[in-house]
Amino acid sequence: QVQLVESGGGLVQAGGSLTLSCAASGSTFNKYAMGWFRRAPGDSREFVAAISWNGASTYYLDSVKGRFTISRDNTRDQVYLQMSALKPEDTATYYCAQSRSTGSGDYVKDWTLFHAFGQGTQVTVSS
Repeated sequence: QVQLVESGGGLVQAGGSLTLSCAASGSTFNKYAMGWFRRAPGDSREFVAAISWNGASTYYLDSVKGRFTISRDNTRDQVYLQMSALKPEDTATYYCAQSRSTGSGDYVKDWTLFHAFGQGTQVTVSS
């Protein structure tokens, strides 16, 4: 069973940037796609971004395209979410997750395959 620990959240002004990190342990990290989800108070969970096992395929929620970048370092068992041009509507708890799939091709977009989540890190964007 994989254990995921997110970090890097915080308070930032609108237009600012943050980079989230997620450290994985207890599983073969480099075989599976990784993703980021978020949940704002009172809202359902959103599938924000994902990256295939080798980084060749990525997925982004339409509202974050061009502003967020997902990446991974398989030598360090870490996945990252670089967030720029942040907006107040990006305020949420962000969770990283591991897929049951390698995420090759269209499988990277399949949010239903993500089965393990970290405890989350809070991102607050002030206007």
